[in-house]
Amino acid sequence: MGRLHVRVQPGARRTGFAGWFGEHPKVAVAAPPVDGAANDALIAWLATQFGVRTRAVRLVGGASARTKRIEIDGLDDATIAARVEAANPRAAGAVNDPPAR
Repeated sequence: MGRLHVRVQPGARRTGFAGWFGEHPKVAVAAPPVDGAANDALIAWLATQFGVRTRAVRLVGGASARTKRIEIDGLDDATIAARVEAANPRAAGAVNDPPAR
């Protein structure tokens, strides 16, 4: 079981990766922050991105906060970190990196 912290932006035009909030990935969620709809949409999106079943993704902290603590069954912390880093637009060689001096 691996853990992940995610910053959520509810009420967006579409659901998807929206950049970074410090060291945490930021995910825009189309669902509004009403009755847990944004949390459910986040869990479904994360399950799709990590290739696991929806029930393998659990919200363990931050149900009413924008920064969520997530646990994913079937993946360890190193695997989650590697997949998140692969999505990092600030990773080495990214187009938006400033030139080396």
